Formats: sequence, structure tokens, C-alpha cells
Amino acid sequence: MDTLANNFPALVAFARIVSAGSLSAAARELDVPVSVVSKRLSLLEASLGTRLLQRTTRRQTLTDEGRLFHARVLRILDEVEQAEALLAQRRDGVHGLLRITAPGEFGRRWLAPIAAAFQELHPQVTIQLELLDAVVDLLDSGHDLGVRYGALEASSLVARALAPNYRVLCASPAYLQRHGEPRTPAELAGHRCIVIGDQRRTDWKFDGDETAPVRVDAAFLTNDGGAAQQLALAGSGIALKSIWDVGDDLAAGRLRRVLPNHAMAAAPLHAVYPHQRNLAPRVRVFVGYLKERLQEAWRW
Repeated sequence: MDTLANNFPALVAFARIVSAGSLSAAARELDVPVSVVSKRLSLLEASLGTRLLQRTTRRQTLTDEGRLFHARVLRILDEVEQAEALLAQRRDGVHGLLRITAPGEFGRRWLAPIAAAFQELHPQVTIQLELLDAVVDLLDSGHDLGVRYGALEASSLVARALAPNYRVLCASPAYLQRHGEPRTPAELAGHRCIVIGDQRRTDWKFDGDETAPVRVDAAFLTNDGGAAQQLALAGSGIALKSIWDVGDDLAAGRLRRVLPNHAMAAAPLHAVYPHQRNLAPRVRVFVGYLKERLQEAWRW
């Protein structure tokens, strides 16, 4: 029995069947007979020992196993395309419109200057930044690329890790002088907390099983991460922010970490983009450049 490593055409055929919607449509796109596509799918299912697609004369649907496998296959094919793109970059020009979406505070502080530097290197690229804290559906919106905190669940999107990240509790020295510094997570319940979202009461969770989540009541409630940071700088309370947002304020002493020995749940930075057979060089080159610059900036 062939291993998956020796059966690459079957992986390509499976991905194309899912995207095209049928075996016959996949066969047309691959320019091979339907019988070849059907045989490749059958061999793949036999090799895995499980059914990937439920097929009738009218429609096809992925099984639960098929959905999980499909997400991994897309990532495998994307890695192969990235390897090919390393050579293609010497041949293909970097130009055109690059549409990027990212969280507002991160986009203003980090992405905008990096995008400006990238455009100096590639002046034929026009960059459009859309900064929103809400998660944008890239397939519906037409964006080439999104920058997000956290990893993707099973998805047709491709995710590439950019840089580490962690969240910190922080407050101004003036606030801590007036109200004292909490020594345990449980003491947060007695402090003025700045909450991002629309729920006045929320749970702040810590890594590990030894520390239970702490329910805090918002003294300030805002939907904007930048506003939460300004409130913390003004001495209004304790905020929970990404180190990418407040790292400079901590280094300068404008803010101080609260409970530094209690780690908060991490959400690494990822670049995400729709899986495409011929991803534009401007997207691939920018993602590589963005990762390099963020890795250089990581110092916390």
C-alpha cells in the first residue's frame, strides 16, 4: 500500500474535488479523466482506512474525518507552493494591490510602519490597511491577508506564525500608589478594572491549573483596546493588554506589570490568508518580511 508521501497526486485530487464540488469538475480542472480522479480518491481512502467524502448522484459532503484531513491537506499543499515560490520570487515581480486587515492597536503601532518600509523596497505595491478589532471573513471581504492573535481551528485558511505574544495585567504607577498593588489574582476583584468588551463582568484567566479564573467587575468598559490603554495610562485602573500594545509603556515606566509571576493565556501572532493555488508574490513576500521585522522587534 502506498504511503501518503508517495501518493501526492491523490492529495491534490482530494483538495480539488472539495474545492470544485464534484469529481467531474475536479477532473476538468486537472485535465484528466473522471476515472483517474475517482481512482485517486479511492486509493487515498483505502490508504487512510476511512471514508473522506459521502457521495450521491446529486451531491457530495465531507465526513467528519474528511473535514479534519482536508484542513491538513491544504496546509501541506501550501507548504509545497511556498517552496516553489522561493524560486519563483526571482522571476515574478512584486506589484499590485495588497489588502491587509489587522487589529486596530497592533495595526497602528506595528503594522503601519512595517508596511511603509516594505513599500519603500517594493514601490510598485499599493497597500490598503483595514484596522478592525473584529475578525474579518477574508473570503467574503476580498482581503489578501489578515494578522490575528491565536491559532486557527480547522479552516480553509492558511496560518503562518509570525511572532510570540502574551498578555499582561498593567496599571500606572499613580494608580498602584493610590490603591495598592494586588499580591494574588483573587485580590483583583477588589480593584478598579478596565475591561475590553461589552460585558461588565468577565473572567480573567491565568495559565495552569493552580490558579482559578478571577471574576472582575469593570470600573471602565470599552470596546476599543487603545482606549483601555489610555485609561490605564491615566491611572483609571488595571487593564489586560497584549505585550505588543504596552511593551513600550512598560519599558519607559509609564505602566507597571501587575502580578508578573502569574502568566496569562498566550495568543501568538499569525498571518492568515485564503488558500490559493497561485498566491500572489506580493502576499508571500510581505508575510516573510513582516515575520522578519516582528522577530527583530521581539524583546520582551
